[in-house]
Amino acid sequence: MYLKIKFLILTLLFSTNIFCQQKSPIKASLLSTACPGLGQIYNKKYWKTPIVLGCIGGAIYGYNFYNKKFNDFKEAYIIRTDNNNSTVDEYLNYSETNLITLQDYYRNQKDLTIILGVIFYLLNIADAYVDAHLFEYNINENLTLNFESAFDQKHHSFNLISLKIKLKE
Repeated sequence: MYLKIKFLILTLLFSTNIFCQQKSPIKASLLSTACPGLGQIYNKKYWKTPIVLGCIGGAIYGYNFYNKKFNDFKEAYIIRTDNNNSTVDEYLNYSETNLITLQDYYRNQKDLTIILGVIFYLLNIADAYVDAHLFEYNINENLTLNFESAFDQKHHSFNLISLKIKLKE
């Protein structure tokens, strides 16, 4: 299965039109779906790849951290309430209520990192799709956008603010 995924990624990445000016939004989104950041590389937005990987990696790190803490306090609560004198309670400073509160806190944080990870993953796919659409977008130097105001000399005040779009020829 792993070999098939690698083959699919390499096939998509090195197909015939990777080096041409036109980029396929479907291919970019498929690459980002298969491996976060690969769609950004396909779109030649190399600087975005470390950001994508950092966000998703941070969410994975946060999940592992909060999951470990949650399991530690869950185990501590079980040890506290099992009525077995042979088990060692490492959290004597905390009451049973504190242990439950800490379990709830770390479970909520764990769930939040899952949600953030999914959001980062979906944004990675959407970014690759939109960048592929805008890859050929023509940025014309002849189009300008100016904010201008009319200053009244007599009353020393601004009467209005206007927005002017000009096409230079």
